[in-house]
Amino acid sequence: MPKQPERSNLAKWNLIIDVANSVHANNCILAAKDEYVGNDFPGYSAPLPDEGGDIMTVTRKIRGETPLVDTAYLLQMCNHCDNGPCQKVGGDAVRKRPDGIVIIDPVKAKGRKDIVEACPYGAVIWNEELQLPQHWTFDAHLLDDGWTQPRCVDVSPKGAIEAVKISDTQMEKRAKAEGLEALRPELGTQPRVYYRNLDRFTKCFIGGTLIAAVDGFEQCVENASITLFQSDREIGSTQSDAYGEFKLDGLDPNSGAYQLEISHPKYGDLATDAHIGTDSVYLAELLLHS
Repeated sequence: MPKQPERSNLAKWNLIIDVANSVHANNCILAAKDEYVGNDFPGYSAPLPDEGGDIMTVTRKIRGETPLVDTAYLLQMCNHCDNGPCQKVGGDAVRKRPDGIVIIDPVKAKGRKDIVEACPYGAVIWNEELQLPQHWTFDAHLLDDGWTQPRCVDVSPKGAIEAVKISDTQMEKRAKAEGLEALRPELGTQPRVYYRNLDRFTKCFIGGTLIAAVDGFEQCVENASITLFQSDREIGSTQSDAYGEFKLDGLDPNSGAYQLEISHPKYGDLATDAHIGTDSVYLAELLLHS
């Protein structure tokens, strides 16, 4: 792993995105286009092109199958890394501000397609017309003009995106306490964009619906206990809801075979197997016998 730069106690900008609350992520993309397309902010950014200027992107992921399905949206942009490869190749064309924001100089970076190629997140685009690498600047021109947050926060539902300016130590404590994650931490780039509920996009679940035969009719089984095992090691547990449905989440893709033990004081016990490949698994209706 690359050597990490020392963390600072200066207040720096960070962005927190809730993947479970990002259904309106396209609003951020539209706001970015409205702000940057055709607009010149000297010292910060040159005008983005009418087409292809996607400095923010959103990817949709659907997990599971009917009736147990969930959809998540992953909003991505420049991560304003503290140890970004773009800074290493960019020289004086890419600068890191004391407040954590990365700026690709719209004059010095002209012709520098290597800056685009250096970003492992694909967050730097190439403006063919201007022969210029471009990225989302954290709306630094607005912040420097007195704005308290970037536009993407303004156009998102409350809690979906939060911009915070705190020290590295405070941010690290908050990330740990709230289970916030950055994309591809193994790269050692130290991103300043964090995600809440990233499991909704990166992990899989095993789910099902529990039913029992009562007086000749099938009914949903509520409050059954479900325990998940892998190779005799307990992975997690949950209970079925009023519709008999259950979900055990946070499982790695392609993690293989699992065993489920299900029990209910009235409707009896059941053991079954499941296998996680590239996607989540819905086990359909499972019949308990008293």
